[in-house]
Amino acid sequence: MRQEKQIDLSVVMPVYKQENKVVSYLKNLDKILAGLNINYEIICVVDGFLDNTFKNAKKYVNKRIKIVGYEKNQGKGYAVRLGMSKAKGKIIGFVDGGFDLKYSCISLALEHMKWYNADIMIGSKRHPASKVEYPWPRRILSWGYQIGVRLLFGINIRDSQVGIKFFKREVIKKIMPKLLIKEFAFDIEILAVANRMGFSRIYEFPIELELEFGTSTIASIGFFKTIWNMLWDTLAVFYRLKILHYYDA
Repeated sequence: MRQEKQIDLSVVMPVYKQENKVVSYLKNLDKILAGLNINYEIICVVDGFLDNTFKNAKKYVNKRIKIVGYEKNQGKGYAVRLGMSKAKGKIIGFVDGGFDLKYSCISLALEHMKWYNADIMIGSKRHPASKVEYPWPRRILSWGYQIGVRLLFGINIRDSQVGIKFFKREVIKKIMPKLLIKEFAFDIEILAVANRMGFSRIYEFPIELELEFGTSTIASIGFFKTIWNMLWDTLAVFYRLKILHYYDA
């Protein structure tokens, strides 16, 4: 019986109502990963059958790409967890679907992971080598949020919210059953719980990002509503982590 080749890298891409762009997103990511000379898989999770995103994504399926989805919109956190539960790679990561974030930084993430023997690598707008363009109101809010994250959770990172992160498989296996956040603050929950469970080797890698409010998720679903939900979910993670000790169970 022929033994399947070990998958080196699994990348989960959650998408929501992107029927006109999902194929371009998949082609872009597939092209970048194909140039890394590793065995990889892409798991695209369609967060709700609300348009033709799932149908169109199926048009670009090959042996390295899986398309999964479900009827009702559940949120990015739920989509990422579902994708990770199906991942087979030694390293498991997720990336936002889109063109704002350049996927070419993935090679740097994997190299840094080896250099540092990291448990987790996270893309960071504040890494000295990052090239970022995004509106000043978002810069201020991001800076303020990260100060709050440091005070609440004690994680020594400069930026937790960029939608590209990579984890050793053992980290995902141990922390995934404990996670609750479906939508906002999913990123900080996964980092806080991992740090709490002893996976403290969390490092940042540089990214290239060009973000405009007109194409950002925050702008499209209500800026202030998103900020409020983000803060609420972040405080909920703190309450479960520091007061209830829920994640220790």
